[in-house]
Amino acid sequence: MSLSSEDIQRIARLAKLSFQPQETEAMCESINRFFHLVEKMQAVDTEGVEPLFHPVSTIQDITLRLQEDVADTSDRRSGNMQNAPAAEDGFFLVPKVIE
Repeated sequence: MSLSSEDIQRIARLAKLSFQPQETEAMCESINRFFHLVEKMQAVDTEGVEPLFHPVSTIQDITLRLQEDVADTSDRRSGNMQNAPAAEDGFFLVPKVIE
């Protein structure tokens, strides 16, 4: 897939942007280089390759230290309200910004 200068101009117009002709050409070349890179990456056969969860895992064994996914129904409102500069009936009071 590649884009033409007309495609770039149409996309820019839809995004309410304007480019000079030399900027349009530079943008077109840059985007088309990116598309070419993506096409090369998609051409690589990854059948049977395990996905990596972290780049360092290719050189050393890494165990993720994740917190247990447990529902917590404790009430933290009173603790959170202690940090509020102004509170009323369990809600934060903030200055009015819209009249």
